[in-house]
Amino acid sequence: MARVTFDLDVLRTFTTGIELGGFAKAADRLGRSTSAVSAQLRKLEEQAGTPIFRKAGRGLALTLAGETMLAYARRLIELNDEAAAAVRGVEIEGWARLGLQEDFGETLLPAVLGRFARAHPKVRIEARIARNAELIERATSGRLDLALAWSDGAAMSPFTERVAEIPMRWIGSADESGWRPEPGEPLPLAALTAPCLFRSAATKALDQAGIPWRIAFESPSLGGLWAATAAGLGVSLRTEIGLPASLKPLAVGEAGLPPTPTLGLALHRAEASPGPAVARLAEIILEELREAIPASREAA
Repeated sequence: MARVTFDLDVLRTFTTGIELGGFAKAADRLGRSTSAVSAQLRKLEEQAGTPIFRKAGRGLALTLAGETMLAYARRLIELNDEAAAAVRGVEIEGWARLGLQEDFGETLLPAVLGRFARAHPKVRIEARIARNAELIERATSGRLDLALAWSDGAAMSPFTERVAEIPMRWIGSADESGWRPEPGEPLPLAALTAPCLFRSAATKALDQAGIPWRIAFESPSLGGLWAATAAGLGVSLRTEIGLPASLKPLAVGEAGLPPTPTLGLALHRAEASPGPAVARLAEIILEELREAIPASREAA
């Protein structure tokens, strides 16, 4: 059987199209014509020796083989990019100071630190988990090089890149014996201590819907908030990122809960043109975010 060597350039087009939700968008991002992208996809199916797409209405969806191909394509591209960065940046030294929300401490931080440390072992990283206001203040004052923080568009540092719009969700206990609405009783909320964008969004949504509420539990940390919500002390408002198994998102309308908006996610930089170490760390953060957040939620 002939050995197949997949073209990384073709794989990059393939994964970009899936991430953006369309290959016309991929053509624009990659600076190629749509006919050139179509030719690359045909080449990929020829190399795979099996269909990787199927008709789905007016568009295309992945076959089972296509889903398998996507997983391997992402791994191959990540390894290729990591190798290229390691070779080019082998002499990068110094340090980089990163701050981020608790939501990303277990989901994003290990992957980012692992990739960066393998490629740039001479760079020291200082990571800080903190609340939004502190992260933005530290990035603005230069005490952090990078800060990944939630954003409602109001509090922005001078060098900010808005990277995603993520739906907020009502969160409740995964335990069937958890909180249940009581007729005539105000909705119990579990929230972080103010100021908090999620707390403000929750009370605003409930007020607009005419739903009475009370703060049943408040905590300065996300861990405390998750524990109270899992114990059934009330419901909270957050995103699905980093959600523990003891909790579950509640459907809109469940227990009379109103719809909620999206919330922005922004990467704040201390400088417009950071040094090589900080610039590379920012690249890895954005790449890992694209993997963690569906393309439909990316900011335009």
